[in-house]
Amino acid sequence: MAMTKGQARWRWWAWAAPAATATLITGPGASPAARADTQALNTLLLRNNCMACHLIDKRKYGPHFQEVAAKYAGQPGAVATLASKIRDGGSGVWGQDTMPPQPAVTEANARAMAELILALKP
Repeated sequence: MAMTKGQARWRWWAWAAPAATATLITGPGASPAARADTQALNTLLLRNNCMACHLIDKRKYGPHFQEVAAKYAGQPGAVATLASKIRDGGSGVWGQDTMPPQPAVTEANARAMAELILALKP
């Protein structure tokens, strides 16, 4: 069965996006540990469809992840708060933006995403 143009484009994006995002977040000279963390974050974001509304360094529909990291930096309990917001949704923190609940995201994945997002450098 032949692929449509849209399927071919998606197949390329699914392959190229993790590498491009890893370089964007960490920079070309990043340590192997930083690249591994970035790859883990990117994998979780893509698997859980977070990139439909959020990007790493630009606003889409919701805040970008570097904004989130800056807003919650140094706050006690930030990982738990952010993990809860990922699963339960929320509104009012970023103006009129509303994040719908994401019940398909496991608690472990929500916590891992929160930790990795909070580790981003603005």
